[in-house]
Amino acid sequence: MTAELVRGQNHPLSQSRLEIRVSAGTPVVAVAALGDENGRIHGVEWVAHPGAPTQPGLEVSRQAAADHRLAVDLDAMTDAVHRVSVLLALPAPGGGPGPARFGAVAAPFVAVTGLDGGEIASYTITGLEAESAVVALELYRRQGAWKVRAVGQGYAGGLAELLTDQGLPEAVPLAGTIDEAVARGLARSVQAPPPRPADGDRSRQPAAPALGPDQGGTAPQGAPGPVPPSYGGQPAGGPGQTGPQPAYGGAGAADPSATTGGPINYSHPGRQNSAPPPPPPTAPPAQPGQPAQPVAGDATGWSMEERLYNQVWGMFEDLARTTAAYRSAVDFAESRMDKELEQTLSDPRSRIGGQGDGAREAARARYTHLVDQARAVLDRDLVQLVAEADVVEPALPPAFARWDNPAWHAYRVPMEIPMALRLGDLRLPEADRIRIPMLLRLPLERGLWIDSGRADSVDGSFTDSHDMRRLAMETAVAHAARLLAVYPAGEFTVHVIDPAGSGAQPLAPLTQTGVLAAPPAQGAAGVTDVLGRLTQRVDLVQMALRGGAPDALPPGFDTSQQLLIVNDFPHGFDDRAVNQLRYLADEGPAVGVHLMMVADREESAGYGPLLDPLWRSLLRLTPVPDDHLADPWVGHAWTYEPPLVPPDSQVLHQVLTQVAAARRSWNR
Repeated sequence: MTAELVRGQNHPLSQSRLEIRVSAGTPVVAVAALGDENGRIHGVEWVAHPGAPTQPGLEVSRQAAADHRLAVDLDAMTDAVHRVSVLLALPAPGGGPGPARFGAVAAPFVAVTGLDGGEIASYTITGLEAESAVVALELYRRQGAWKVRAVGQGYAGGLAELLTDQGLPEAVPLAGTIDEAVARGLARSVQAPPPRPADGDRSRQPAAPALGPDQGGTAPQGAPGPVPPSYGGQPAGGPGQTGPQPAYGGAGAADPSATTGGPINYSHPGRQNSAPPPPPPTAPPAQPGQPAQPVAGDATGWSMEERLYNQVWGMFEDLARTTAAYRSAVDFAESRMDKELEQTLSDPRSRIGGQGDGAREAARARYTHLVDQARAVLDRDLVQLVAEADVVEPALPPAFARWDNPAWHAYRVPMEIPMALRLGDLRLPEADRIRIPMLLRLPLERGLWIDSGRADSVDGSFTDSHDMRRLAMETAVAHAARLLAVYPAGEFTVHVIDPAGSGAQPLAPLTQTGVLAAPPAQGAAGVTDVLGRLTQRVDLVQMALRGGAPDALPPGFDTSQQLLIVNDFPHGFDDRAVNQLRYLADEGPAVGVHLMMVADREESAGYGPLLDPLWRSLLRLTPVPDDHLADPWVGHAWTYEPPLVPPDSQVLHQVLTQVAAARRSWNR
């Protein structure tokens, strides 16, 4: 039975290996600190945090996220440790545009569970207002037994103030180290899907800023805040709103409640929300003792596209959590075997002879049994996920589909912007046969960094630097082509900067079909011209929005979404150009200007700290498989596989030819 704690209440712990689960509703940083019998932290090595996620008996998430699982092994604690404090903090401003105080978000929930998932104690941290960091709970040792206590002590000064109060001399530097680790995680995150709107509102809600992985955290999807007008032809409310709507309470609008005194009707007069969504498809009845057959689109949503989107994210989360359970079980089995072997070796009578051999064999047999049990559960879940993937993949629309999907052969330029875009696939080593589509919400909320400097793949293969640059540019072209293909005609524009002209061959699909706004810019003059025009565009739109006059832009102003592909960065870029790129990366997405950098991360690091913020603000992708992305739930390192066009396939040329034809018709 779960003990639901209130502030200050404690509860005994009957197990030594535990999980602490955190659910905050907004990305938070989870930290675990070890303390002596007076609660004092003796040094930074007593703190597990995203920059140093493991300490003896402790493991925390490597990222800021809305959900965390912290692993604790109380038996592995040294005799000097008498207290384990679980600390939660909102990411610092450098970690993304998120809430600045816990009073602005839902109350965090913390639960202590056994390895079987059963809750031992839980605590909802209420009463927080201006605090940005909080001691959620603590595990403490009293007379040889461990207990859990609900604390809920908040600090308005953030982690630095909290750690100082815990007696850590290096509190301020450590807080800075944690903030830096979270900010670096932004380049490794797969953003979580936004919460689905209530059934009463059929309009699609715009996505909010992305999560940060290793997941470095930012504001949650769907967080409240000002929504700027759309600059791609789509209304700000999304495809569900088809044009300008009457103002609320406008002149001439008769309101019966004004004379009768009845309740005021605040519903939008132009929005039809009375009809429920059509029911999702259902699977045929399953045979007795057999699981139900999966069906494509059986998730919730107002359209098949939204249902498939939610279903893919459900598969992603299911695979993340079932793999986490398997890894946790294996870790427990290894720890138990090590402990049993250590006890056997500590007894001089059992070190040699048949008694010792028998004890060691029994320990290994128990380990094998536990691992086999965990693998059987994982295999059962994987069979169901494989069956679901087999029916979902063929049903995906072009925006969600691989390039080899037959959906592209029936491609037509769309009339509205889709919910999301597929940027590749994600997989885990324990489930190598399952590929989860990596879907990113549209419009893009941050730019992309295509790393051209990785010379080795996760499969051990080696790719030389020349081939990596070519593959990186081909990957960038495939991403750009997909973006052009999923936007309506005239609502997406692509610019290219290729200072030395080294990307001419990979860029051929874009240049030959005529989908670019202009030929790739070359030389210092071309770089200056393109960056100057795009920064000016950002300035103009920002001024129009701040002045409350988004319709007052110059005549002929291109209101489409803009994408800038930059090849061979930072070659050919001076300090002014680099600062312009940083400005576009920070301010551009909010007004429809996006970056796609093709560059070598290690090579760019040689240009000093000026480029670090630029790299951290972009989502890093690779042209070869690489295990560098993290999920927003348990922080697994997922292997990312780029969306490769099949060899000798003409699908890219055929799609771009249709896009170019539609663009010409639109401009007539």
